[in-house]
Amino acid sequence: MNLYFTGHQEKYAVEQTMLTLFPQERPVYPDPAVTPPGGDNALELQFTRRPSWCTARAVLRREGKVYTRMCRVKTAALPADDPVVATRLTRRTLQRAFYLAAIDCLGKEPPWGMLSGVRPVKLPTRAMEEGGTPRQAEAMLKHYHVSPVRRQLAMDCAQASLAVKRSLQPEEISLYVGIPFCPTRCAYCSFISASGSANRLIPAYLDALFGEIDAAGEAARRAGKTVRTVYIGGGTPTTLAPDQLKALLDRLHTAFDLAPGTEFTVEAGRPDTITREKLEAIRDGGGNRISVNPQTMSDLVLETIGRSHRAEDIRQAYALAREVGVGAINMDLIAGLPADTPAGFAATLDEVIGMDPENITVHTLALKKGARLRQENVTLPSGADVAHMLDFAWSALRAAGYRPYYLYRQKFMSGSFENVGWCKPGWANAYNICMMEELHTVLSLGAGGVTKAIGGRTVRRLANPKYPQEYLQNAAAIQAEKSSWTW
Repeated sequence: MNLYFTGHQEKYAVEQTMLTLFPQERPVYPDPAVTPPGGDNALELQFTRRPSWCTARAVLRREGKVYTRMCRVKTAALPADDPVVATRLTRRTLQRAFYLAAIDCLGKEPPWGMLSGVRPVKLPTRAMEEGGTPRQAEAMLKHYHVSPVRRQLAMDCAQASLAVKRSLQPEEISLYVGIPFCPTRCAYCSFISASGSANRLIPAYLDALFGEIDAAGEAARRAGKTVRTVYIGGGTPTTLAPDQLKALLDRLHTAFDLAPGTEFTVEAGRPDTITREKLEAIRDGGGNRISVNPQTMSDLVLETIGRSHRAEDIRQAYALAREVGVGAINMDLIAGLPADTPAGFAATLDEVIGMDPENITVHTLALKKGARLRQENVTLPSGADVAHMLDFAWSALRAAGYRPYYLYRQKFMSGSFENVGWCKPGWANAYNICMMEELHTVLSLGAGGVTKAIGGRTVRRLANPKYPQEYLQNAAAIQAEKSSWTW
């Protein structure tokens, strides 16, 4: 879609709205002297400031028709001495004008309305933190055209976020440790992970990671920081051998001040990597939460997405985890996988609910650039089918006693929906909430890790190299950065 701006340069906000409303489009910024406004499949978005009112005017041309909408905000509401507030309201006014024109064109509204970005829970959470009532916070979501079902999701997750935030202590942080290795690469995956022959790097990677753990742990202790939650993710951490898992967990306990009762999650993920010895290493090393992630209980769908295990392997891995006693279990499912149907997804969810895990996370398929499915143009369930899957999940999980506690969105999601973590009462994963809602500092170690130091409403980031080879080549510099990190 050709984009023409006058009186502003709010590219990011407009592009996010465009991706939500027209997910197949990509932004193009033509030179008006070469390609003047007026052509088809184009948006002209103007922002005009006057003494009393500021006006956003959107002119959307698509398939030979023209759709025009205008929105206004009082100029006095855009304070010159508070650029954050002024920018926020300017963006909101521009987005609303574009959104209304687009809805006139499309004849329907997306489930999250005109909300863009990955964290829809932030809006009601902030409203309640600033003294608003839950009803006022929900009314704000309605103002953004969020559907009733999604408003309820966001409000439930906002209440869970506020509960965790009230429990946090000033000296507490969360800790993420990345293990970017998998037995094979799933067809939908775009994460930073290595598989197959690249797993030969694991011993060297662990040596470098242990050095970073020691450096970061020393800096955290100097600053008086204690660890509230630990999350070992990937990749698939249980690609590591039992002795490697034990060494990793032991190193974390030695380097950091982990209080008794620390929430300690290890993604076991792929059932074809789960053994009794690995589960015992996690349990004995303080792990009290794991994931056993089916994604689907259909053998046909598992084969289609490139997983080497079958549904029976999932059942056996889950039973083994219960027998070993590793604590709470999360199970991930994905709505919208190739070869799946609403009936197939419902059968998967019914079986998983029957297994009785403490947590169930329902993802919506998001095909990013690195995913093989996107590159191969595989046929996927329609947006309507994905909507049926998620509607069933909503009703079935609530009926079974689960409640939503965190959610986030991604680019290129089927139907512009969301990922939602559901839990039984008392089993919310605090790490997921702290990370997604940026409640406190998350110290990230390993390849692809991005440390987020939270201070008020500011976030400082320190990113590690993405790939294992880069991480190894820069190990000394990474350790020096972590050793000198200021809190």
